[in-house]
Amino acid sequence: MEWIWVAGASLLAGFIDSIVGGGGLILTPVLFSVFSNAPAATLLGTNKSAGVWGTAVAAAQFSRRVRLPWRALLPAAGVAFAGSFIGAWAVTLVSADFLRKLLPFILLALLLYTLAKKELGRHHAPRFTGRAELAVACTIGLLIGIYDGFFGPGTGSFFIFLLVRWLGYDFLNASASAKVLNVMTNLGALVLFGLKGHVWWHYAVVMAIANVAGSLLGARVALKHGAGFVRGVFIVVVGALICKTGYDAFLR
Repeated sequence: MEWIWVAGASLLAGFIDSIVGGGGLILTPVLFSVFSNAPAATLLGTNKSAGVWGTAVAAAQFSRRVRLPWRALLPAAGVAFAGSFIGAWAVTLVSADFLRKLLPFILLALLLYTLAKKELGRHHAPRFTGRAELAVACTIGLLIGIYDGFFGPGTGSFFIFLLVRWLGYDFLNASASAKVLNVMTNLGALVLFGLKGHVWWHYAVVMAIANVAGSLLGARVALKHGAGFVRGVFIVVVGALICKTGYDAFLR
């Protein structure tokens, strides 16, 4: 049964993650429930080992249909990888409890802002070009990369929000660009977890296959329905993240 649970959760996580991020909202709790006695680092590492493949496939799907700003994205992806590696290393030394209690409030502010700005992310109007776009993209990659390695929940949603709000992308273009950055944050954390022996590779293979299948489906749905649909899913996922992280921080 545990194989069925983790494969099914990975499939659904890949579907959600490929649209707006937040797949960890589904897969991580299932892993902690099914393997309740396993070390947290091992479950987080195994989660990354599945997510990195699904996100990579989604990024490839988006890149065929959406024009991505590769000159800014590729350096930002490298910075995101380094940030995630640093964050994953830091979590082995410092407790993330303070961030666990702060996160629901950050997500709530993000959600309220998105709801208040009804035109936010509906139109693709990049605010920067050249070196300015590169600098902003690298800053986003570094900050969210460190966060993903250190803690993780909502990484894709944070990427999308900042790409929409700061760089002026619409939700579809932001989601596509976020996938490229998220691949590298997943990979950075995975490298550290793998080096420390915190990955169950036998489960990782099955979960990766399921995650890729979900990502392929999710990317096609997002591309078909456009920025408005992605914005709606973003609002729903962030709302769910607020409930989940709030419960974990204050009620569990």
